[in-house]
Amino acid sequence: MVTVMLITFFILLITGVPIAIALSLGAILAILIGGETSIIVVIQKMFGGVNSFPLMAIPLFLLAGNIMTEAKISDKLIALAGVLLGRFRGGLAQASTGASAFFGAISGSSPATVAAVGTITIPSMVKKGYSNKYAASVVAASGVLGIIIPPSINLVLYGVTAGVSVGDLFISSIVPGIIFTLALLGLNFFFARKYNFPVEEKVPGKEKLKIIYNSLLAILMPVLILGGIYSGFFTPTEAAAVACVYGLILGFLVYRTLTLKKLQSLLAKTAERTALIMFLIAASHSFGYIITLEKIPESLASLLLGFTESKVLIMLIILIGLLIIGTFLENIASIILIVPAISSVIAYAEIDPIFFGVFMVIALAVGQITPPVGLNLFVASEIADIKFERILKPIAPYILLYIVILMIFIYFPFLLNAFSR
Repeated sequence: MVTVMLITFFILLITGVPIAIALSLGAILAILIGGETSIIVVIQKMFGGVNSFPLMAIPLFLLAGNIMTEAKISDKLIALAGVLLGRFRGGLAQASTGASAFFGAISGSSPATVAAVGTITIPSMVKKGYSNKYAASVVAASGVLGIIIPPSINLVLYGVTAGVSVGDLFISSIVPGIIFTLALLGLNFFFARKYNFPVEEKVPGKEKLKIIYNSLLAILMPVLILGGIYSGFFTPTEAAAVACVYGLILGFLVYRTLTLKKLQSLLAKTAERTALIMFLIAASHSFGYIITLEKIPESLASLLLGFTESKVLIMLIILIGLLIIGTFLENIASIILIVPAISSVIAYAEIDPIFFGVFMVIALAVGQITPPVGLNLFVASEIADIKFERILKPIAPYILLYIVILMIFIYFPFLLNAFSR
């Protein structure tokens, strides 16, 4: 059954069939040929896969991110990042990374972060003398922070699939989010010195205070989300709802940049994106059911643990696999397919599921900036108005940086659990 399912899936994927449809048809064909299970089970698994209260956080975080963008609240975060980081050489590149970190703490989506930050910073960088390919690569690489820094849609999905606390995942991803942000800023500074990028003009003290003051309410959103979750005041799903309400208050009453027409547009955009994600989740669950039915997790655990019992070596092997899968397969589908298949390995090797969840999400997220499928690269290249291929060389050092830090996490796992409860 698994062989039939995989062959069907890859053939459909290569021919350009959307991944959710390819997953569903692969599972259905496997059931029909196998003849051991009723086809109705596939439908039940698809509905069961999306019938989860924690998954409600996904459309709500998407909505919060869209509100931030449409209400121009994200512009204030970008201005704040410019004030804080613009005085360094290559200040606009630094501001792009800082703004991505701020926006990632609200949206939970990598492409959304690239789009929100890139539309403002890429044209500005090009005007100041940065090459458009470098500007696009910086924003694309920084956009990965949207997945790493909580709240993260991918962490919500892992938590639901693996049956672990989404709140604990959010808290555990704070330290790696900070580490990756600082590492990206360091690499930006290295290139700024190497290519002699400009230092931004000093912002007058009065103007600086005004920018900081105007951005304070926007910065409070991630504080509310993470503070509320960590204190136990509300669940991640409730936190997402609070973020939406808070964003609407800022947009309509405080900044007055949001209108009913804009609200209608962003609700439609959120509904469309939610439908795509939920269909993908449902399809992945039917696919994952066949994998579990055929006892693939147990076979994989026996194979891997028969090769080595070293946690470090097991994690290195898994890292290679995740990087390859993340390059070719959508992150959401990857999480739902991989977690059930690899759960036995994690349990037998006594690897902390919270640590593994954060590690896995980051490793798969690197695929967002890795050709041939890297979605961030496509979004950034479109904004920069250059061909996709021109970003591949300048993005390579950033990909290497992510991989090196992931390897450091394998040898020093406490870095991923520093804030765990």
